[in-house]
Amino acid sequence: MTCFKFQIPNPKSQINSKPQVTKTPKNLPSPGGRGWRGGGNPYGHPHPQPSPVKGEGGSILFPCLENDVTIMEISLEEDGKHFSIRISEKDQGTRIDQFLSKTDLNLSRSQAKSLIEKNHILLNQKPTKPSAHLKTGDIVSGTIPKPEPLSLKPEPLPLTILYEDPSIVVIDKPPRMVVHPAYGHPSGTLVNALLYHCKDLAGINGVLRPGIVHRLDKDTSGVMVVAKDDEAYSQLTKQFRNRTVEKVYWGIAYGKFAREEGLIDSAIGRHPSQRKRMSTRTKKGRMAITRWKVVERLDGFTLLEIFPQTGRTHQIRVHLSSMGHPLLGDPLYGRKGRPGAIHDPVLKECVRRMDRQALHAQRLRFNHPRTGERIQFVSPISQDMREVLEWLRSQKKTSPSPLAGEGGGEGDEYPSSI
Repeated sequence: MTCFKFQIPNPKSQINSKPQVTKTPKNLPSPGGRGWRGGGNPYGHPHPQPSPVKGEGGSILFPCLENDVTIMEISLEEDGKHFSIRISEKDQGTRIDQFLSKTDLNLSRSQAKSLIEKNHILLNQKPTKPSAHLKTGDIVSGTIPKPEPLSLKPEPLPLTILYEDPSIVVIDKPPRMVVHPAYGHPSGTLVNALLYHCKDLAGINGVLRPGIVHRLDKDTSGVMVVAKDDEAYSQLTKQFRNRTVEKVYWGIAYGKFAREEGLIDSAIGRHPSQRKRMSTRTKKGRMAITRWKVVERLDGFTLLEIFPQTGRTHQIRVHLSSMGHPLLGDPLYGRKGRPGAIHDPVLKECVRRMDRQALHAQRLRFNHPRTGERIQFVSPISQDMREVLEWLRSQKKTSPSPLAGEGGGEGDEYPSSI
């Protein structure tokens, strides 16, 4: 990694001179000790994340690793965050937008591209293109503007917050709440609610908004994590992209499963004829993997614990339907998922009140974006699903199956791995 504007020359040449900052991080090694030139990495492996300290004039100083340990400076001004970076041999030939996305500025590549195109970021004091390749000794400098207010209005919607700190907020999303405003849903969304409840949003990608790093379908309930600043957004996005976040769902599926657990490995893409649906029958599908485990066998149904390894649209619903075991109440991926296909009048009424697929995001485990601590949050199963479960348990082994028939759904896509 290259360094921001140099504040201290080579530390070995400064042993007998007074440093230009009065405070250094506690974990900064002494001059000449291990961690300086030739002494290894003083901050650990593989991605050092030293804490910033205040420098003179209100600037923020960050320890940084290159050939030597030195100091880089980011000045926080009224118009935004000013920075200057000198390119080293290690980064020669790298695209400027790609390079910026890997610095401690916490910029995404798309955000870096936008700032370059608006001339907020310069190369050697001149406008450049996002595709420009860097050379040793180049100076990348610029200003990251302060976040702009979002046009969406905060709304005092009821929201269950499981945890909150300056970096993240973890919520228990209720069913029938859309995550992000879109066509047909301009208000009443999770984002509108968070804008009202979170008074300390630092901004994401230059806009004062909560950072949505993953989504749940409108009619799927359960635990979600949302970023409150760029650093948290960047770190959480990487964890989801690298599949280090552990997601666990509970779902009630039709039919009896022959095995106790299994794996579905079928690509998912747009349905060939029904554009609102996703399907495993597609020529341009993306890899999708779902692991499942039987939790409880009910009369004509099965309570599953589901572990999606990827995050495709409607993944769990599509995969279970492809097995011939659609989720109870799912109107899109299973014909028998609709209340009209259920003969038991009490169960039929429970499913009608639930009015959605029986799917709940029960657990979420990830590394805290600031501390690195592995943390887990659990959401109790929603009340509407609980009512369905209680009735099914009360009927267990005491009456005939309440179904017109077991299974259902598409029924013509059975992955060989099941």
